[in-house]
Amino acid sequence: MSGDVELVLRSTRVVTPDGTRPASVAVTAGTIAAVLPYDAEVPAGARLEDVGDHAVLPGLVDTHVHVNDPGRTEWEGFWTATRAAAAGGITTLIDMPLNSLPPTTTVEHLRIKQDVARPKAHVDVGFWGGALPDNVKDLRPLHDAGVFGFKCFLSPSGVDEFPQLDQEQLAASLAEITGFGGLMIVHAEDPHHLDAAPSRSSAKYADFLASRPRDAENTAVENLIAQARRLGARVHVLHLSSADALPLIAAARREGVKVTVETCPHFLTLTAEEVPDGATEFKCCPPIREAANQDALWQGLADGVIDCVVSDHSPSTADLKTPDFSTAWGGISSLQLGLPAVWTEARRRGHTLDDVARWMSTAPASLVGLDRKGAIEAGRDADFAVLAPDESFTVDPARLHHRNRVTAYAGRTLYGVVTSTWLRGVRIADRGRPAAPSGRLLERNK
Repeated sequence: MSGDVELVLRSTRVVTPDGTRPASVAVTAGTIAAVLPYDAEVPAGARLEDVGDHAVLPGLVDTHVHVNDPGRTEWEGFWTATRAAAAGGITTLIDMPLNSLPPTTTVEHLRIKQDVARPKAHVDVGFWGGALPDNVKDLRPLHDAGVFGFKCFLSPSGVDEFPQLDQEQLAASLAEITGFGGLMIVHAEDPHHLDAAPSRSSAKYADFLASRPRDAENTAVENLIAQARRLGARVHVLHLSSADALPLIAAARREGVKVTVETCPHFLTLTAEEVPDGATEFKCCPPIREAANQDALWQGLADGVIDCVVSDHSPSTADLKTPDFSTAWGGISSLQLGLPAVWTEARRRGHTLDDVARWMSTAPASLVGLDRKGAIEAGRDADFAVLAPDESFTVDPARLHHRNRVTAYAGRTLYGVVTSTWLRGVRIADRGRPAAPSGRLLERNK
């Protein structure tokens, strides 16, 4: 081993692409130089960090985060969001094009957001672009400027500056994006089914759930697959809630349609049956559904139909979480808690840390083409999440770094304490305490 190794991170449980094993990970200039046998000699001049039996996972990659900065920074911001990410074992996040003002729908708007993020980023940050009815001309310039793909809504987004696409507009944007090999990521709920669903002012979760039926998701996914098949487009279904859509996605893949899908920690760990009346911290769109649906989502993960698990961190100020489910802001904040939340349920269901690393690091990195992220192997960035998988804690909102500490996980006991987070070989969080910001801004294929 070369004498320029600066750090050796040693554990009895290192999660590698070949499985979890005792190993020593050698780091040179922020890059993994080698994954060595556990008892390998530490090179002269290198610092040894022995984390004992704590598990070393590749740093998590969260490709679905609403940072809302600039413009709605009272909801969240790059400083607070990336601190929460670092504390939760996330080393890379990709920021959604809304709910910032301006949204990331032109190159000029992208530059504004990058300038705001640059001095505040505790983790690496990339950006999605947005596809609107009137910005087809802006898609290629945004792609050339380095966004990782384009988000669109098929139903109202909740903010006026980011209108949804109808099927004709979706086809136009998809054709443009396919022309330069880009990726469209889609909030898939059909507006006609939503309009036809019963909707009433209510504090009862059952009434809200009835207003966002599974058919809205299923139909939207079916229509998206049809468009992708016709145009040869590459599409990704965001925050899948309805497990009924999984057979459609699996069948489309067998045909060769380029479709991937994600789900979120809240769909895998929370159920409709447990949501108290008026507890709008549980509100998101699409919604948290019943326990039987959750079981089917876990089966979709086990079968490989669902590719990745990402947060859809979508915060707001506490006053927007009114007790009326019909008017409350829809979004769940989980940047800091996603890993322990998913691990708690995964371990109960017989899944391993290898599975969690694949769902929350390797697959999201692959989705956006970050070939230096997502695995502990030579040549990748030395990004690590060190986890005490058998330690538990009770979620105390006061200990969260999110700007607004409204959380659906308050009071829950979770397994998996993130003891440290490392970005390019530098410790960026220690037992939930973030260090100074050292994240970089990422661009696609750079």
